[in-house]
Amino acid sequence: MKASDYGQLPAEHLDATFAALANPTRRAMLARLASGELSVTELAEPFSMSQPAISLHLKVLERAGLVSRGRDAQRRPVRVEPQPLEAATAWLEGYRDALERNFRRLDAVLEEMKGAAPTAPRRTRARTTRRRSKR
Repeated sequence: MKASDYGQLPAEHLDATFAALANPTRRAMLARLASGELSVTELAEPFSMSQPAISLHLKVLERAGLVSRGRDAQRRPVRVEPQPLEAATAWLEGYRDALERNFRRLDAVLEEMKGAAPTAPRRTRARTTRRRSKR
């Protein structure tokens, strides 16, 4: 399976998605946009950073395809675009499924080993006490 098969997006799109999500400010911006579109000013409200810094974060999110900007009269609303997140989720799910299959196989082997192991009692070491010699 090629890396680009997950989510039908080329690897560079997936790279851009994960790079954008690597930053906590950008993840917080996406979380705010999950409830609906916001203007850039509304989106920037809770962040203690300059407008140019907010714009840079938005550009990274836009290049990754995670957000888009519309035009509504004088307002330029920002909205989440679900496709890159869906592709990243599909890519991660592929690994999750493979890992779960591996764990199920491991569980089966462990159960088989438990059933085949002799049930002899465990031997415990007898404690010995040392006597101090008197000199």
